[in-house]
Amino acid sequence: MLTYIIRRILLAIPTLIGITLVTFFIISLAPGDPASFQSRGIMDARASIRVYEQLREYYELDKPIHVRYLRWVGRLARLDFGESMSTDRRPVVDKIKERLWPTMSLAILSLGISLAVSIPMGVYAAVRQNRLFDTASSTILYALYSIPSYVMAVPLILLLGVQWDLLPFQGMTSDGYEQMSAAGKAVDLIKHYTLITFCFSYGMLAYYCRFVRQNMLEVLRQDYIRTARAKGLGEYAVVMRHGFRNALIPVVTLLGLLLPAIIGGSVILEVMFNWPGMGRLFFESMMSRDYPTIMALTFFTACLVLLGTLLSDLSYPLVDPRITYE
Repeated sequence: MLTYIIRRILLAIPTLIGITLVTFFIISLAPGDPASFQSRGIMDARASIRVYEQLREYYELDKPIHVRYLRWVGRLARLDFGESMSTDRRPVVDKIKERLWPTMSLAILSLGISLAVSIPMGVYAAVRQNRLFDTASSTILYALYSIPSYVMAVPLILLLGVQWDLLPFQGMTSDGYEQMSAAGKAVDLIKHYTLITFCFSYGMLAYYCRFVRQNMLEVLRQDYIRTARAKGLGEYAVVMRHGFRNALIPVVTLLGLLLPAIIGGSVILEVMFNWPGMGRLFFESMMSRDYPTIMALTFFTACLVLLGTLLSDLSYPLVDPRITYE
């Protein structure tokens, strides 16, 4: 097991280098740079040009792309992500730390709700194939899955947030949050999490429910399931002990990529809900061409993907004891 983990980590290094290399060159070739964004508000043309050149020199933007990339890799080897190229010029790590929990809490909550609902629904729909529950849930879930989350967010914000004023839709907390009681803080957080969590969760719920249902149907058609029933085992034991466990293997494969996918796909929703997370930070960094922050967020997401796939592979022996890495 240890040898397998070490081998996977070593293989992840060139993957990370490739991802950061492509990302660095793409954002460097995009129109505009931090110096132009920060100097364009100066009315005096000569002063604007002078400040622009000074900023390019300060940020080392006057050097070739490959030189800047190698210097970034050198700092990364020391776990130094540098300073932000935005006007505050704060350390990138500090900016990410501030935005990490809002995004991670949202991702974990959405993932937990989606799996807690979709797995039982998928199993029950497979057992009750072509019955009323299966037909109704399939229709509703297909309809939900066909609606993008950012499209669903618009009517929710307009109706529940603006017209009916039932739920807040801006930020993570309300004004005066620090002066609230413990119960008031909890209620305020729940209200702020409700809309954005629903927008994150319903698509995953629909997809995973259909995915679990389809895998369960394939497993329930196998010969060993018919043999278990022929031996007189109860339906619950057949479905859960023999069927569900074998249907989990493909589900575990997708689980490894689900959390990074949520974080990577949070940009639009976090901007729409003014959520103080990493998705919104990524959007703001792209708009201001904040290269160090963009690279740090890309590196973090890539590490999450690789870690998720590794944990997914290591989980296979828990689901199927026949799988071993020794």
